[in-house]
Amino acid sequence: MRLSSLRMNWKIAILSFGIVTFSLLISGIILLGSMIRLKEEEIGRRVMITARTVAELPDIRQSLETGERREAIAPVADRIRVINDMTYIVVMDMDRVRLSHPVAERIGDVFRSEDAEAAFAEHTFQTKAKGEQGTALRGFVPVMNSAHEQVGVVMAGRLLPTTGELIADNRAPITLTLLLSLLFGVWGSWKLAGHIKKQMFDLEPAEIARVLEERTAAFHAMHEGVIAIDMEERITIFNDKAKEVFGITGDVIGRSITEIIPDSRLPEILRLDRAIYNQEIIVGNKLIWSNRVPMQVQGRRIGALAIFQDRTEVAKMAEELTGVRAFVDALRVQNHEHRNKLHTIAGLLQLEQPDKALAYLFDVTERQEQLTRFLTQRISDASVSGLLLSKVGRGKELGIEVKLDPLSKLEAFPSNLDHHDLVLILGNVLENAFDALERTDRPDKEVFVSLAQDEQSLSLLVEDNGIGMDDETRLRMTEKGFSTKAEGKRGYGMHLVSGIVRKGGGELTCESVPEEGTSILITFARNGGVGHDGDGDSSAARGG
Repeated sequence: MRLSSLRMNWKIAILSFGIVTFSLLISGIILLGSMIRLKEEEIGRRVMITARTVAELPDIRQSLETGERREAIAPVADRIRVINDMTYIVVMDMDRVRLSHPVAERIGDVFRSEDAEAAFAEHTFQTKAKGEQGTALRGFVPVMNSAHEQVGVVMAGRLLPTTGELIADNRAPITLTLLLSLLFGVWGSWKLAGHIKKQMFDLEPAEIARVLEERTAAFHAMHEGVIAIDMEERITIFNDKAKEVFGITGDVIGRSITEIIPDSRLPEILRLDRAIYNQEIIVGNKLIWSNRVPMQVQGRRIGALAIFQDRTEVAKMAEELTGVRAFVDALRVQNHEHRNKLHTIAGLLQLEQPDKALAYLFDVTERQEQLTRFLTQRISDASVSGLLLSKVGRGKELGIEVKLDPLSKLEAFPSNLDHHDLVLILGNVLENAFDALERTDRPDKEVFVSLAQDEQSLSLLVEDNGIGMDDETRLRMTEKGFSTKAEGKRGYGMHLVSGIVRKGGGELTCESVPEEGTSILITFARNGGVGHDGDGDSSAARGG
């Protein structure tokens, strides 16, 4: 069986067991070296003690000094050798003649080893020598007489144990240690492998890689932007759509979210520990529609996730609802109005009053041309002009007179805004004015619209003489989902308007008196500014 075909837990167990075994091997070598060193130190001390003991014996000293009873030296040295477990004890006179030796045939021979020279010069020392039987530690001690004159040398030696002999001497503890270490190593390796496999949800590495690839591909395929952070506010997910929305390139995984998007407002979810759905926020000069939720795994919070869309797309859809639909309504109204005018002209001709029919035709044409010419000259954007034209026609159908301030002017859009935003603002505010007038019995229903622009600012004013608003309605008019309209209509129009006001750094001011009417003024600085929405005093004067 190949190693690559083994399951993850077996691989981890084998690896862990191999590490334990290798560690034991290294530890054993180190411990064995320490044992050998300690054994040498012990033998060295015993060798020196034995040599000194023999050198201090009075009988040995006297025999070497006088030369008498030399034959008695060998038995004494041999007894001491046996008692102290020495390999040999050699007593030599100053002529280096052996007077004792474990091998009787060598007694009387001359000792010729060069490493003994210092011993015959009153030096005490220890050497290591390798012989036929193995390596031995030898201790040399000079023998001194009562006059402190050297009369001989005692050499005590013992063979060092081999590595095999050391292991054999400590076989029981070594075997027990190895068995226990291997047993716990195998058990620990298997438990570790099981724990790691459980943490990986019993998935194999190939399965984990496939899940990760599929998850990454799914996030990048989403049309919405997706950003996720961990508890340290480091980015863990940042899909392609999110990079496209914020104009970010390169790999940002692992970097701080505040470094990439300082005003993302995603870290606040970590502090709040609750989800925030369907909220419009301004992030990096973009109006974002987002859902932000804390991420949890097995009841433990691990980070926060944001799924969002650039509100530009929403603005385009809103324009479809408020602008294109208005154009369709305007065409329907104009078609209806055109038929009525044709019927009027036809009636005058049947009554044989061609002069009146011609005068009526010239009057209608002149008024339409005046309105068209005014919008073309004063309003530079075709989308806004078309919207105003449609609202004039829509007002005629509803019995509402839409008056355009003759001083109105629109030449350029404020910073961060475009014609989508302006169409959405005017469309929603005018529809609210129409709705307020439809719910009143006032005979003279009017809506006044003014667009004033200079070098510093752009102001949009819409006034109506409808039912007005009470204080609660005025304060809540920009609240998402709040509406005073009929059942089935939702309060998103003014909420979208307030979002655009914040995006453009503008100011929304509302004045309203119940049963008298409402005035809404929206002001933008040409270069942006700090925006808010609410109520207050309007500084706009109604045009003629």
